Amino acid sequence: MSMIRIAQLPLRLSEVLTRAPVLIADVRNTRPNSLNEDKHLRRLLWYLLGGTRGGPNRAEIIKTLQNRPCNANQLAETLRVDYKTVQHHVRILEENGLVSLANKGSYGAVLFLTAKMEEALPILDEIWSRIGTRKISATAKE
Repeated sequence: MSMIRIAQLPLRLSEVLTRAPVLIADVRNTRPNSLNEDKHLRRLLWYLLGGTRGGPNRAEIIKTLQNRPCNANQLAETLRVDYKTVQHHVRILEENGLVSLANKGSYGAVLFLTAKMEEALPILDEIWSRIGTRKISATAKE
């Protein structure tokens, strides 16, 4: 009888392990939006967009993705910035949960704003109005 229990244990354990990421993801998605999270997001956006040298570049990337999803090469062409610069800023935005890549790792992966960033667009507009609307594409022409 103990042999049956031992044989059944790996099956149940594997079921739990395969369901665990789904359960964790569900818990993350069901967290209520609190005032504390809004403050954290506001501070994060101020740091990434208004408090760093690359902030205007990141703000323009987000503004561009707000209008339409595109890949890093299309962003580089639209903003008239080096492809490696766009990759750097996209990586920072992705690490902070503001943009996501469809088919990450594939050639020409399309970038989208996350739901978190879409909800924070009013904060972006506030920051944009305070830091100025310096267009990196305008400075590239000069």
